[in-house]
Amino acid sequence: MTSDLLFVYGTLMRGFDHPMAKLLSANADFLGAAQCRGRLYLVKHYPGLVTSDDPDDIVHGELFRLRARDAMLGEFDMYEACGEGFPPPTEYIREMLSVTLADGSTGEAWTYLYNWPVSGLPRIASGKFLEH
Repeated sequence: MTSDLLFVYGTLMRGFDHPMAKLLSANADFLGAAQCRGRLYLVKHYPGLVTSDDPDDIVHGELFRLRARDAMLGEFDMYEACGEGFPPPTEYIREMLSVTLADGSTGEAWTYLYNWPVSGLPRIASGKFLEH
C-alpha cells in the first residue's frame, strides 16, 4: 500500500522560510492540522519523531496531499538524507503511520521517523515543534 499523503511536524510545516517547505507547499495541497501517536525530540534546530504505544503521546503537525507523489517523495528522501545512496543507519526513515485530522477522520500517511538513539535529547513534551 502506498499513499500520496505526507505528515510533517518540523521544518517542512507552513510558515517556515525554508526551501523545502516552499517546495512542499507549491507541490501539495494542505489538508489541515493533524496528529499522530509518537514522541517528539529536539535533535538540533529540528525535531525527530519516534513512535510510541502510549495513547497520551501525541505529535502535532500538518497533513499534505502530494501532487507528484513519487517525484516529491524522492526530493524529501534526499532532504532527509534517507534516500538511495545514504549509508544506514540513516538519521531518518520514511514510514507509513496513522494520522488523525482535526475532524476526527484518520488515514495513513508517510512521515519521516527519527532513526538514531534519542537518549540525551530533550523531549518536546507538548508534541508541538512550533512551541518548543
